[in-house]
Amino acid sequence: MGLGASSSREQNVSAEQREVESLAASIGALPMLQNVFPKLVNPQINAIPLQSLQQCFSLNYENLICEPPSMADSFRGLLDHLGSSVADLFFIPAKGGLSWVDLVRGYVKCCGRLPALVSLNTLLRLFAITFTRAGLPLKLEFESDDADCKISGSLRPIDVLMIFWMCWTMLWYTRTPKLSKGKAELCLPDVNHLVLSAVMSCAGVDSDLNVWDCNISDLHTQIPVGKFLTWTLTTVPNLIDCFTQFVHARLQRSVASEDASDTSSLGEISSTKAQYTYLLSPGRAWALSLAIRSSISEEILKLCSPIGSVETEENILYRSTLHGRGLNRFWSKIEGYHSPLLILVSANSGNALEGDTSVKNWIIGALIQEGFENKDAFYGSSGSLYAISPIFYVFLPSGKEKNFVYSHVHPTGKVYEAHPKPVGIAFGGTIGNERIFIDEDFDRVTVRHHAVDKTYRPGSLIPHQGFLPVESLITEVEVWGLGGRTAKQAQMSYKKREELFTEQRRKVDLKTFANWEDSPEKLMMDMLSDSRPSRTRREDPRPIM
Repeated sequence: MGLGASSSREQNVSAEQREVESLAASIGALPMLQNVFPKLVNPQINAIPLQSLQQCFSLNYENLICEPPSMADSFRGLLDHLGSSVADLFFIPAKGGLSWVDLVRGYVKCCGRLPALVSLNTLLRLFAITFTRAGLPLKLEFESDDADCKISGSLRPIDVLMIFWMCWTMLWYTRTPKLSKGKAELCLPDVNHLVLSAVMSCAGVDSDLNVWDCNISDLHTQIPVGKFLTWTLTTVPNLIDCFTQFVHARLQRSVASEDASDTSSLGEISSTKAQYTYLLSPGRAWALSLAIRSSISEEILKLCSPIGSVETEENILYRSTLHGRGLNRFWSKIEGYHSPLLILVSANSGNALEGDTSVKNWIIGALIQEGFENKDAFYGSSGSLYAISPIFYVFLPSGKEKNFVYSHVHPTGKVYEAHPKPVGIAFGGTIGNERIFIDEDFDRVTVRHHAVDKTYRPGSLIPHQGFLPVESLITEVEVWGLGGRTAKQAQMSYKKREELFTEQRRKVDLKTFANWEDSPEKLMMDMLSDSRPSRTRREDPRPIM
């Protein structure tokens, strides 16, 4: 048969081949696979040696950077077995190697259109085999070899950490144009906020756990795998895409010429040391991208690991430590940006100035769809709230109310307001009783219990929140534009128009008041003169009638 070039239109094609080719074609992968097969095939046996496919999915790195450093050796062991696990689990060869049908069938098992739960089961099965081959303990049992079989057992927090790191590694391979074989440096992000979210949501951990100073490797909590599956599908549903994108990218790149110039490495892109100064660190950006099921996810994913600082400079609209605190400074940077925005607020509980040793830093965020507007009422069509650090949670719209965002700057041209509206930024709740309220000086943020809010789903935005409002000192505010270059260019055009209008108004004013007779100073003096009683007139004798 024709090494992948054969078509189901031929009379001697089996029904199985027609079926798998049809499935591959439905997801647009058949042409790519037809190019891959001749590249990997051994002409003598007209099949792909299993060893070649194992090598195709292998990932090797010269240096692993992670926190804590002691985890590097364990994770390296997992990566050493990843390639063989993928090949052995999904690409089952006949005697002598993989046929064309075996290759297409294996690809469909990995990347076909499957229910989310089935894809997640597949991912966990891959991890289980890889863990076992690396000699690491894992308490998972699969009822059968079926993709949708029942899984029993539990995961430790350290297991969850390894799962996230493996997904990160697979994902960032797909996002790297070229990879220097055996010379790349892999920087693994801090994902403790994701692991703690799974632990707190699934394991019924004591609420007294110090989530600010918690070593994941020291936690011995057991996370039931059924609850972990539910948590993953509801909190980080995009996690399952990391594996499918990896398989597609590895096969696709096997077609590329091995002699092509290669000057970049994954480490150069993923380390992003400069970006750790931002609230939106690579690990936090990745968590948000995993949680959002829309095109915005891709825009946030770009911020996980920008090349140099191009994406960062283009997307960061406002940063309080850089642009200055306060609503007016904020407004001068975000006005005219009419696309999705992500705002992050870092604050602390307690009072460090008074020697309070219980001061704890935390980060919350909000995603809005159409940018900010200066209004004295709530507005917006959709949005989400996020607890980002130290624990990651997602609060989607509840569907009950639409008080998504409130942003009110000091009114201009008004001398007196009988009932002035609050000046600041808010999310959820009602005016005066907002779920999140940032004051106009960007000095304090108030977080209230979810009972006051019917717009977003319930839950604690900060650990140990309680029922009473929490007022905290703000340490940083960031706003990231997620509308791409088009939105940024539209904002720049808007600002240029506003500057032009301002300049035209200024010229008109100068022309109008070009001489003393028309000047506002003379007008003011005339008004004062007219309103002052004339002493001469009062002293004139009245005529006698």
